[in-house]
Amino acid sequence: MDHAAEAQRTDLMTITRHALNEQGRHPESRGDFTILLSHIVLGCKFVASAVNKAGLAKLIGLAGVTNVQGEEQKKLDVLSNEVFVKALVSSGRTCVLVSEENEEAIFVDAPLRGKYCVCFDPLDGSSNIDCGVSIGTIFGIYMIKEKDNATLEDVLQPGTDMIAAGYCMYGSSCTLVLSTGNGVNGFTLDPSLGEFILTHPNIKIPKKGKIYSVNEGNAQNWDAPTAKFVEKCKFPQDGTSAKSLRYIGSMVADVHRTLLYGGIFLYPADKKSPNGKLRYAVADSLFFMHPRLIIDICIPVGGDMSWYLQYSV
Repeated sequence: MDHAAEAQRTDLMTITRHALNEQGRHPESRGDFTILLSHIVLGCKFVASAVNKAGLAKLIGLAGVTNVQGEEQKKLDVLSNEVFVKALVSSGRTCVLVSEENEEAIFVDAPLRGKYCVCFDPLDGSSNIDCGVSIGTIFGIYMIKEKDNATLEDVLQPGTDMIAAGYCMYGSSCTLVLSTGNGVNGFTLDPSLGEFILTHPNIKIPKKGKIYSVNEGNAQNWDAPTAKFVEKCKFPQDGTSAKSLRYIGSMVADVHRTLLYGGIFLYPADKKSPNGKLRYAVADSLFFMHPRLIIDICIPVGGDMSWYLQYSV
Protein backbone atom coordinates (compact mmCIF):
# COMPACT_ATOMS: atom_id res chain seq x y z
CA MET A 1 0.00 0.00 0.00
CA ASP A 2 1.20 3.48 -0.85
CA HIS A 3 0.84 5.03 2.61
CA ALA A 4 2.00 8.45 1.39
CA ALA A 5 -0.79 8.49 -1.19
CA GLU A 6 -3.32 7.37 1.42
CA ALA A 7 -2.21 10.16 3.74
CA GLN A 8 -2.56 12.65 0.92
CA ARG A 9 -6.14 11.52 0.34
CA THR A 10 -7.08 11.69 4.00
CA ASP A 11 -5.44 15.01 4.85
CA LEU A 12 -8.18 17.07 3.24
CA MET A 13 -8.01 20.84 2.99
CA THR A 14 -11.63 21.94 3.31
CA ILE A 15 -12.67 25.50 2.58
CA THR A 16 -13.35 26.02 6.30
CA ARG A 17 -9.89 24.78 7.23
CA HIS A 18 -8.40 26.98 4.52
CA ALA A 19 -10.24 30.04 5.87
CA LEU A 20 -9.12 29.28 9.44
CA ASN A 21 -5.51 28.95 8.27
CA GLU A 22 -5.77 32.37 6.60
CA GLN A 23 -7.39 33.77 9.72
CA GLY A 24 -4.46 32.53 11.80
CA ARG A 25 -2.16 34.83 9.83
CA HIS A 26 -4.02 37.84 11.22
CA PRO A 27 -3.82 37.87 15.03
CA GLU A 28 -6.26 40.79 15.21
CA SER A 29 -8.96 38.76 13.43
CA ARG A 30 -12.08 37.87 15.40
CA GLY A 31 -13.31 35.29 12.91
CA ASP A 32 -16.13 37.39 11.46
CA PHE A 33 -15.09 36.83 7.86
CA THR A 34 -14.74 33.07 8.43
CA ILE A 35 -18.27 32.94 9.84
CA LEU A 36 -19.62 34.94 6.90
CA LEU A 37 -17.86 32.68 4.42
CA SER A 38 -19.34 29.60 6.08
CA HIS A 39 -22.83 30.97 5.48
CA ILE A 40 -22.02 31.71 1.83
CA VAL A 41 -20.78 28.13 1.52
CA LEU A 42 -24.02 26.87 3.07
CA GLY A 43 -26.01 28.83 0.50
CA CYS A 44 -23.92 27.36 -2.30
CA LYS A 45 -24.53 23.82 -1.03
CA PHE A 46 -28.27 24.43 -0.86
CA VAL A 47 -28.41 25.85 -4.39
CA ALA A 48 -26.23 23.01 -5.72
CA SER A 49 -28.71 20.52 -4.30
CA ALA A 50 -31.66 22.45 -5.76
CA VAL A 51 -30.02 22.65 -9.20
CA ASN A 52 -29.41 18.90 -9.22
CA LYS A 53 -33.07 18.13 -8.63
CA ALA A 54 -34.60 21.16 -10.36
CA GLY A 55 -36.48 19.08 -12.92
CA LEU A 56 -37.87 16.61 -10.37
CA ALA A 57 -38.84 19.36 -7.92
CA LYS A 58 -40.53 21.39 -10.69
CA LEU A 59 -38.11 24.31 -10.23
CA ILE A 60 -37.65 24.70 -13.99
CA GLY A 61 -39.60 27.43 -15.76
CA LEU A 62 -40.53 31.05 -15.24
CA ALA A 63 -41.64 32.53 -11.93
CA GLY A 64 -43.76 35.18 -13.67
CA VAL A 65 -41.73 38.25 -12.63
CA THR A 66 -38.67 40.14 -13.86
CA ASN A 67 -35.51 41.22 -12.05
CA VAL A 68 -33.82 44.63 -11.99
CA GLN A 69 -32.04 43.82 -15.27
CA GLY A 70 -35.39 43.34 -16.99
CA GLU A 71 -34.83 39.61 -17.28
CA GLU A 72 -37.61 37.12 -16.62
CA GLN A 73 -36.89 35.33 -13.37
CA LYS A 74 -36.83 31.57 -13.26
CA LYS A 75 -38.24 29.69 -10.27
CA LEU A 76 -34.73 28.64 -9.31
CA ASP A 77 -33.66 32.31 -9.44
CA VAL A 78 -36.20 33.22 -6.81
CA LEU A 79 -35.40 30.24 -4.58
CA SER A 80 -31.64 30.88 -4.79
CA ASN A 81 -32.10 34.53 -3.89
CA GLU A 82 -34.19 33.68 -0.84
CA VAL A 83 -31.62 31.11 0.28
CA PHE A 84 -28.69 33.51 0.10
CA VAL A 85 -30.53 36.44 1.68
CA LYS A 86 -31.57 34.30 4.65
CA ALA A 87 -28.15 32.66 4.98
CA LEU A 88 -26.34 36.01 4.91
CA VAL A 89 -28.69 37.75 7.33
CA SER A 90 -28.57 34.85 9.79
CA SER A 91 -24.76 35.00 9.84
CA GLY A 92 -24.97 38.14 11.96
CA ARG A 93 -22.00 39.52 10.05
CA THR A 94 -23.69 41.47 7.25
CA CYS A 95 -24.95 45.03 7.18
CA VAL A 96 -26.14 45.53 3.61
CA LEU A 97 -27.06 43.00 0.94
CA VAL A 98 -27.26 43.83 -2.76
CA SER A 99 -28.76 41.22 -5.07
CA GLU A 100 -29.44 41.28 -8.79
CA GLU A 101 -32.88 39.92 -8.02
CA ASN A 102 -33.89 42.81 -5.74
CA GLU A 103 -34.55 46.36 -6.92
CA GLU A 104 -33.47 47.86 -3.60
CA ALA A 105 -30.58 47.09 -1.27
CA ILE A 106 -31.45 45.13 1.87
CA PHE A 107 -30.39 46.73 5.16
CA VAL A 108 -30.08 44.14 7.91
CA ASP A 109 -31.95 44.82 11.17
CA ALA A 110 -29.75 46.27 13.91
CA PRO A 111 -29.68 43.19 16.21
CA LEU A 112 -28.24 41.04 13.40
CA ARG A 113 -26.08 43.70 11.80
CA GLY A 114 -22.38 43.13 11.11
CA LYS A 115 -19.63 45.01 9.29
CA TYR A 116 -19.80 43.51 5.80
CA CYS A 117 -21.69 44.31 2.62
CA VAL A 118 -22.25 41.35 0.31
CA CYS A 119 -23.14 41.97 -3.34
CA PHE A 120 -24.23 38.92 -5.29
CA ASP A 121 -25.98 37.38 -8.24
CA PRO A 122 -27.59 34.28 -6.70
CA LEU A 123 -27.87 32.43 -10.00
CA ASP A 124 -25.99 33.77 -13.02
CA GLY A 125 -26.79 32.24 -16.41
CA SER A 126 -30.28 31.21 -15.35
CA SER A 127 -31.46 31.33 -18.98
CA ASN A 128 -29.48 28.08 -19.31
CA ILE A 129 -31.28 26.32 -16.47
CA ASP A 130 -33.80 24.49 -18.62
CA CYS A 131 -31.14 22.96 -20.90
CA GLY A 132 -28.76 21.84 -18.14
CA VAL A 133 -25.82 24.12 -18.96
CA SER A 134 -23.48 25.16 -16.12
CA ILE A 135 -24.73 28.12 -14.07
CA GLY A 136 -23.38 29.74 -10.94
CA THR A 137 -23.45 32.16 -8.03
CA ILE A 138 -21.23 35.26 -8.01
CA PHE A 139 -20.40 37.22 -4.86
CA GLY A 140 -18.22 40.06 -3.63
CA ILE A 141 -17.62 41.36 -0.11
CA TYR A 142 -16.98 44.93 1.05
CA MET A 143 -16.25 46.30 4.49
CA ILE A 144 -18.69 48.88 5.88
CA LYS A 145 -17.06 51.64 7.93
CA GLU A 146 -19.96 52.37 10.28
CA LYS A 147 -22.44 49.54 10.46
CA ASP A 148 -24.87 51.49 12.66
CA ASN A 149 -25.12 54.31 10.13
CA ALA A 150 -24.87 52.41 6.85
CA THR A 151 -26.25 54.09 3.73
CA LEU A 152 -26.24 53.38 0.01
CA GLU A 153 -23.10 55.49 -0.24
CA ASP A 154 -21.28 52.82 1.76
CA VAL A 155 -22.19 50.31 -0.93
CA LEU A 156 -21.01 52.44 -3.84
CA GLN A 157 -17.35 51.50 -3.48
CA PRO A 158 -14.89 50.72 -6.28
CA GLY A 159 -14.20 47.09 -7.05
CA THR A 160 -10.63 47.53 -5.85
CA ASP A 161 -11.98 47.97 -2.30
CA MET A 162 -13.48 44.49 -2.22
CA ILE A 163 -11.90 42.30 0.42
CA ALA A 164 -13.01 39.04 -1.19
CA ALA A 165 -14.67 37.82 -4.36
CA GLY A 166 -15.63 34.53 -5.88
CA TYR A 167 -18.14 32.35 -7.60
CA CYS A 168 -19.65 28.89 -7.27
CA MET A 169 -20.28 26.92 -10.46
CA TYR A 170 -22.99 24.27 -10.62
CA GLY A 171 -22.20 21.84 -13.43
CA SER A 172 -20.75 18.36 -13.77
CA SER A 173 -19.30 19.14 -10.36
CA CYS A 174 -19.88 21.97 -7.91
CA THR A 175 -16.80 24.19 -7.78
CA LEU A 176 -16.28 27.26 -5.58
CA VAL A 177 -13.49 29.64 -6.59
CA LEU A 178 -12.41 32.20 -4.00
CA SER A 179 -9.92 35.04 -3.75
CA THR A 180 -9.22 37.24 -0.77
CA GLY A 181 -6.57 39.13 -2.74
CA ASN A 182 -3.83 36.62 -1.97
CA GLY A 183 -4.14 34.07 -4.73
CA VAL A 184 -7.10 32.26 -6.26
CA ASN A 185 -8.13 28.84 -4.96
CA GLY A 186 -10.73 26.40 -6.23
CA PHE A 187 -12.70 23.99 -4.03
CA THR A 188 -14.86 21.11 -5.28
CA LEU A 189 -17.88 19.85 -3.36
CA ASP A 190 -17.54 16.22 -2.28
CA PRO A 191 -21.19 15.05 -2.03
CA SER A 192 -20.25 12.12 0.20
CA LEU A 193 -18.70 14.44 2.79
CA GLY A 194 -20.80 17.54 2.19
CA GLU A 195 -17.58 19.55 2.17
CA PHE A 196 -15.77 21.74 -0.35
CA ILE A 197 -12.27 20.27 -0.78
CA LEU A 198 -9.30 22.22 -2.16
CA THR A 199 -8.71 20.80 -5.65
CA HIS A 200 -7.26 23.79 -7.52
CA PRO A 201 -4.73 25.55 -5.28
CA ASN A 202 -3.22 28.86 -6.36
CA ILE A 203 -4.83 29.02 -9.80
CA LYS A 204 -2.78 30.82 -12.43
CA ILE A 205 -4.12 31.74 -15.85
CA PRO A 206 -1.95 30.31 -18.64
CA LYS A 207 -0.07 33.18 -20.28
CA LYS A 208 -1.24 32.04 -23.69
CA GLY A 209 -4.60 30.60 -24.56
CA LYS A 210 -6.17 29.13 -27.67
CA ILE A 211 -9.75 30.16 -26.94
CA TYR A 212 -11.72 33.35 -27.41
CA SER A 213 -15.19 33.73 -25.96
CA VAL A 214 -17.68 36.32 -27.18
CA ASN A 215 -21.28 36.51 -28.35
CA GLU A 216 -20.73 36.96 -32.08
CA GLY A 217 -24.44 37.48 -32.52
CA ASN A 218 -23.71 41.09 -31.53
CA ALA A 219 -20.96 41.51 -34.15
CA GLN A 220 -22.98 43.88 -36.34
CA ASN A 221 -23.09 46.34 -33.43
CA TRP A 222 -19.40 46.24 -32.47
CA ASP A 223 -17.00 49.12 -32.98
CA ALA A 224 -14.11 48.74 -35.42
CA PRO A 225 -11.34 47.83 -32.90
CA THR A 226 -13.46 45.05 -31.37
CA ALA A 227 -14.40 43.64 -34.76
CA LYS A 228 -10.75 43.78 -35.85
CA PHE A 229 -9.58 41.95 -32.75
CA VAL A 230 -12.10 39.12 -33.18
CA GLU A 231 -11.22 38.91 -36.87
CA LYS A 232 -7.56 38.40 -35.92
CA CYS A 233 -8.59 35.62 -33.53
CA LYS A 234 -10.22 33.81 -36.45
CA PHE A 235 -7.79 34.76 -39.23
CA PRO A 236 -4.35 35.52 -37.71
CA GLN A 237 -1.88 37.15 -40.08
CA ASP A 238 1.28 36.19 -38.17
CA GLY A 239 1.32 32.53 -39.07
CA THR A 240 -0.10 31.31 -35.76
CA SER A 241 -3.10 29.00 -35.50
CA ALA A 242 -6.59 30.47 -35.31
CA LYS A 243 -8.19 30.55 -31.87
CA SER A 244 -11.20 28.38 -31.10
CA LEU A 245 -14.52 30.00 -30.25
CA ARG A 246 -16.16 28.82 -27.04
CA TYR A 247 -19.12 30.77 -25.73
CA ILE A 248 -21.50 29.38 -23.12
CA GLY A 249 -23.39 32.53 -22.21
CA SER A 250 -23.07 31.80 -18.51
CA MET A 251 -20.37 34.11 -17.14
CA VAL A 252 -19.29 31.75 -14.38
CA ALA A 253 -18.67 28.91 -16.83
CA ASP A 254 -16.92 31.15 -19.39
CA VAL A 255 -14.64 32.76 -16.80
CA HIS A 256 -13.91 29.45 -15.08
CA ARG A 257 -12.75 27.98 -18.39
CA THR A 258 -10.60 31.07 -19.00
CA LEU A 259 -8.99 30.81 -15.56
CA LEU A 260 -8.03 27.18 -16.17
CA TYR A 261 -7.26 27.12 -19.90
CA GLY A 262 -6.36 30.71 -20.70
CA GLY A 263 -7.66 32.76 -23.61
CA ILE A 264 -10.06 35.69 -23.46
CA PHE A 265 -13.66 36.35 -22.47
CA LEU A 266 -15.16 39.65 -23.57
CA TYR A 267 -18.53 41.36 -23.53
CA PRO A 268 -17.77 44.68 -25.24
CA ALA A 269 -19.77 47.86 -25.52
CA ASP A 270 -21.60 48.13 -28.84
CA LYS A 271 -24.03 50.34 -30.75
CA LYS A 272 -26.96 49.09 -28.69
CA SER A 273 -25.11 49.68 -25.41
CA PRO A 274 -22.46 52.33 -26.22
CA ASN A 275 -21.46 52.69 -22.55
CA GLY A 276 -21.29 48.97 -21.98
CA LYS A 277 -23.47 47.13 -19.50
CA LEU A 278 -23.18 47.80 -15.78
CA ARG A 279 -23.54 44.11 -15.07
CA TYR A 280 -20.34 43.43 -17.00
CA ALA A 281 -18.34 46.28 -15.55
CA VAL A 282 -16.95 47.60 -12.34
CA ALA A 283 -17.13 51.37 -12.12
CA ASP A 284 -16.53 53.72 -9.22
CA SER A 285 -20.28 53.84 -8.69
CA LEU A 286 -20.76 50.07 -8.72
CA PHE A 287 -24.10 49.11 -7.21
CA PHE A 288 -24.39 45.49 -8.23
CA MET A 289 -21.69 42.84 -8.01
CA HIS A 290 -21.35 41.35 -11.46
CA PRO A 291 -18.91 39.48 -13.67
CA ARG A 292 -16.23 42.18 -13.91
CA LEU A 293 -15.65 41.54 -10.20
CA ILE A 294 -13.92 38.34 -11.16
CA ILE A 295 -11.66 40.28 -13.51
CA ASP A 296 -10.89 42.89 -10.86
CA ILE A 297 -10.17 40.42 -8.06
CA CYS A 298 -9.56 36.89 -9.34
CA ILE A 299 -7.92 37.61 -12.68
CA PRO A 300 -5.08 39.88 -11.44
CA VAL A 301 -4.05 37.49 -8.69
CA GLY A 302 -4.67 34.47 -10.90
CA GLY A 303 -2.26 35.46 -13.64
CA ASP A 304 -0.94 38.07 -16.03
CA MET A 305 -3.81 40.17 -17.36
CA SER A 306 -1.79 42.18 -19.85
CA TRP A 307 -3.61 40.36 -22.63
CA TYR A 308 -7.04 40.68 -21.05
CA LEU A 309 -9.47 42.99 -22.84
CA GLN A 310 -11.34 45.20 -20.43
CA TYR A 311 -14.52 47.16 -20.97
CA SER A 312 -15.89 49.54 -18.37
CA VAL A 313 -18.79 51.94 -18.12
